[in-house]
Amino acid sequence: MNQHQEETIVALATPNGIGAIGVIRLSGPDAIKIINSVFKGKDLEKQDSHTIHFGTIRNGETVVDEVLVSLFIAPKSYTKENVVEISCHGSKYIIDTIIRLFIKQGARLAKPGEFTLRAFLNGGLDLSQAEAVADLIASNSKASHQLALQQMRGGYSNELKALRERLIHFASMIELELDFSEEDVEFANREELKKLILHIHQIVFKLIQSFDLGNVIKNGVPVVIAGKPNVGKSTLLNALLNEERAIVSEIAGTTRDTIEDEMNIKGINFRFIDTAGIRETQDIVEAKGVERTFEKIKSSAVVMYLFDPAETPASELQQILTDLKAVTAQNNSTLLVVSNKSDIHPLATQTDQIISISAKDKSNLHLLEDALLDAVNLNSLNSDEVIVSNIRHLEALKKADESLNRVLAGIDNPVTSDFLALDIKQALHYLGEIVGAVTTDDLLDNIFSKFCIGK
Repeated sequence: MNQHQEETIVALATPNGIGAIGVIRLSGPDAIKIINSVFKGKDLEKQDSHTIHFGTIRNGETVVDEVLVSLFIAPKSYTKENVVEISCHGSKYIIDTIIRLFIKQGARLAKPGEFTLRAFLNGGLDLSQAEAVADLIASNSKASHQLALQQMRGGYSNELKALRERLIHFASMIELELDFSEEDVEFANREELKKLILHIHQIVFKLIQSFDLGNVIKNGVPVVIAGKPNVGKSTLLNALLNEERAIVSEIAGTTRDTIEDEMNIKGINFRFIDTAGIRETQDIVEAKGVERTFEKIKSSAVVMYLFDPAETPASELQQILTDLKAVTAQNNSTLLVVSNKSDIHPLATQTDQIISISAKDKSNLHLLEDALLDAVNLNSLNSDEVIVSNIRHLEALKKADESLNRVLAGIDNPVTSDFLALDIKQALHYLGEIVGAVTTDDLLDNIFSKFCIGK
């Protein structure tokens, strides 16, 4: 890794394709020297950091383009190295010509995520912050943007670092006990250690619990629209999306496969899944659609069960809801019960458990949207509570929690210092994996290979 950092890298930082401008980024010890060798204007090697300079890029005596060059001199840059950003016209020919010139002068093409990798290796970001950069680029809603920004600015990594340092202190005291094992001395106060472990355990447990919310914010909330044939599921999907996304027909069983589309409600992305009507059928294709409906129900965050009050006896509805409540409870998902066709079959009595709407004339859809937002529990997001959205972090937190539980067990049922030290080291290892205090080349390659080139 360090050997690669001695090289100067180059990549296009803006998307490929024709645009008004393109931004080419260089990072490395020779970044300013390389641009200076093809730049006609001020001597860039004599300019201050965080300055912008106008001039031309030349291939010999041939002018390639008029550009603006931004200088960021180490360590005051994103990568903590010398960084140069060239704003040129967005012609593919111009961009390719300039990048080839830089390569000819000694730069090499950057790999995916290599700029952010260097920022991590040079101490500009910890690993969880670096991963949040990719999440920020990929964010497609207000909530996912807010979550990624929170984590990029430190999120829970700063707190984990502080707790990890305190745990390291106790680990070192226990290691010292091992050096004096024959004298039966105790340098690490077991009561203080237990208080610290319980405190870390509470924080880790809370972070683990937050993942369900973080995951749906990051990837969108999967909402299954389920119900018997011809209750208006496709009509509801079209009404929510405000477009004719699904085919609507009076013929029962029109929807034979799942239809998915997204909608943003107050900053949260919801992935609505219109499913085949639930009923017994001899039609092989329709039966396959019903099977997929139940598969989607099991993997959804919200199940929206739609029924027609005129066609659904109370006893039948009760049995269906009992079955669905069992499934949603098992999958920790939310069940919303929705009575459709209120324009022609209004409910005799309104209840808090049933939302009455008309998908056809779009009445009371705002009540449905409010119920969906309540199901997501936005209070945690709006209160700046730390939320985990990365599956790698979740797995590390779970393993750290297991190690912490073993430490507690070792304190309550006294074990020798060497076993206690081993469990503390394992907890430190897994907490360190999150922030990058413990890394391997394979781990870093796996994380940064998913970034776009130029970031």
